[in-house]
Amino acid sequence: MDKQQNLLTLLEYINPAELDYMEWIHVGMALKQEGYDVNVWEYWSSRDSARYHQGECLHKWSTFVGSESPVTGGTLIQIAKDHGWMPNTGEELEWNGIIEKDGVIVDQHYIEDAEIHEPIRWNPAKELSRYLETLFESTENVGYVTQSWEKDGRYMPTKGSWDRTAGQLIEELSKCNGDIGAVVGDYNPQAGAWIRFNPMDGNGCKNENVTDFRYALVESDSMDIEKQNAIIRELELPVACLVYSGNKSLHAIVKIDAADQTEYRKRVNYLYEICQKNGLKTDNQNRNPSRLSRMPGVMRNGKKQFLLDINIGKSSWDEWHEWIEGINDDLPEPESMSEAWKNLPDLAAPLIEGVLRKGHKMLLAGPSKAGKSFGLIELSIAIAEGRKWLKWQCTKGKVMYVNLELDRASCLHRFKDVYQALGWEPNSLENIDIWNLRGRSVPMDKLAPKLIRRALRKNYIAVIIDPIYKVITGDENSADQMANFCNQFDKVCTELGCAVIYCHHHSKGGQGGKKSMDRASGSGVFARDPDALLDLIELELSEDILKQQENKAICEACIQYLDTHLKWREDLSEDDLYSGYQLSNYCENKLKKEQWEALKGILELAREKARILTAWRIEGTLREFPKFAPVNLWFQYPIHQTDDIGILADIDPEALLSQNSAIQKRKKQAEENREKKRNEFEIEFSNLELEGKTVSAQELAEKLKTTSKELLTWFGEGKRQKKNLKDDFEKYMGEDGKAYIRRKG
Repeated sequence: MDKQQNLLTLLEYINPAELDYMEWIHVGMALKQEGYDVNVWEYWSSRDSARYHQGECLHKWSTFVGSESPVTGGTLIQIAKDHGWMPNTGEELEWNGIIEKDGVIVDQHYIEDAEIHEPIRWNPAKELSRYLETLFESTENVGYVTQSWEKDGRYMPTKGSWDRTAGQLIEELSKCNGDIGAVVGDYNPQAGAWIRFNPMDGNGCKNENVTDFRYALVESDSMDIEKQNAIIRELELPVACLVYSGNKSLHAIVKIDAADQTEYRKRVNYLYEICQKNGLKTDNQNRNPSRLSRMPGVMRNGKKQFLLDINIGKSSWDEWHEWIEGINDDLPEPESMSEAWKNLPDLAAPLIEGVLRKGHKMLLAGPSKAGKSFGLIELSIAIAEGRKWLKWQCTKGKVMYVNLELDRASCLHRFKDVYQALGWEPNSLENIDIWNLRGRSVPMDKLAPKLIRRALRKNYIAVIIDPIYKVITGDENSADQMANFCNQFDKVCTELGCAVIYCHHHSKGGQGGKKSMDRASGSGVFARDPDALLDLIELELSEDILKQQENKAICEACIQYLDTHLKWREDLSEDDLYSGYQLSNYCENKLKKEQWEALKGILELAREKARILTAWRIEGTLREFPKFAPVNLWFQYPIHQTDDIGILADIDPEALLSQNSAIQKRKKQAEENREKKRNEFEIEFSNLELEGKTVSAQELAEKLKTTSKELLTWFGEGKRQKKNLKDDFEKYMGEDGKAYIRRKG
């Protein structure tokens, strides 16, 4: 990339709205010093709609005169660095990713010049009509200029006209007998005439008057015109009209089809970058959508401005962009297994022993409140210290933890809390970098290149992203969109040579009956993309297990307190040490009153912590290692601990789910039966004539062919025998019951 094109690319990283006045002035000075036109500064400055004023740039530009220490492109580079640009790291393009490799398609050594020839039989009116028919709808306003003025030996266009539609111009051209001047106005044959290639709103000729960002101008006046013609065609640019300017250049009107001015700017930058890399030295002043181009069908200094071709190259921007990316795919060539058989490459070393290799991807999935974030913080610390995470040994190295959910203070405190709960000395804090992005996160396709730039020279062996729902690009239930999303993790792995570890939530509903790889929310891509999927599911704890954990917590608290205050070990048996009841009694009798009161508070806290203890099971789906047996865990804020005793081993989440479903089914059936009985009772009762008298429950039961006990059960009071049906109705049916009795009376 040459210096000028590189500086223009840098402007994409600088938002004028974020600069103070002097920084804005310095950008203008640097552009002028490096040989740019004021229009470049003007166009860039217009992105700051709140402070931009038409003509201010031109006024300031004229004051930038010679200086002993001028502001140069180096200042522009520094400003770009301050806004996130990093040199030589694969700069991020803002439209559909990075141009792979160097974007070179045209071989400069072998491309042959493509000659152009002026038309012998030339119909100027038909030339212009064909141009208008190709670029515009009949109802769209066209901007054009035929009047000019001379400045320093060059003819400059005036603002021109924009009040007629393409349809009106075409109709008038069909009747003008070849006299274009009679339609668009007489022009100076030394200067030629100009036309705007995008439709206008009829109210002016500025960028804001453009109604459809349909085309861009590619022009080069610093190379042979035959070479221009050859490269334009070799690049298969989606050219709607190719016009000879009557001088040193061709004007290629390229199909851009942008949705708005922002996308137009990004696509034009992409287009110019491809052209520059393939030897077509574009005029960088032609980027604005209201730009004038040369009008075909007129004379210029004795030469014809004529339409050389229409609709050449690819049919659309999308087709061309896909073709460019396909040619420069940066993919390796296929290799023969026979050549690799005796010289197999070494497998990547394990990062998490038996689970994940270096440079691979891992997903930790689980429901809300499973402590997934704490689990990833535990993993970060284990990698930094080279210790075990749960039951798996980790390789020691540097790790970046990308925090997308917690505020900075909470995140930092969590790391310290986890260190202390694990009981580990923080010997390798320099191995942990935290990137706090809460409130600043961007979609993963934008985050990946920014992450890569920051991490490229840090030698991380793992990047942990928590959680991914903050950066998901697209619909998480769409397989193709999620495949594209997950590809961003591959880019990070490849560019940094490190593992990427991330977490995601479960789908709604019970998970016990599902396979581990089917529990994560959204598309199945989430389960099939990572090299290792670790899935957490909660285990329902019985009352016996909770009491057992409460007893354990009481024992540990008593023993710890006694060890601090007494010599006591010979007083109790080995069995007593496992009985919270025996230890509590011993403490109450042996400790001083104030000590016992203090211990009671500790024991109450231990009981509460035991009661809020949760249990979890990790199952794995691995690509590189054999499947491991499920690992059972306790989660006691803020850390997970493995169940080494095996208390949780016999809990079957699927059986429990089935059991709960059966209970719910029986409850529903019982309620339906009760409702059916109530309906039958109301029907039977409505058919009785009570004649306003008091009726006993026994008498009514005989009439309804049931027992008085069953009858009163229908009223919801089966255990209490009442003799007066009227009282029952008034009590159990309320005002509706009273009204019912009155009607029957």
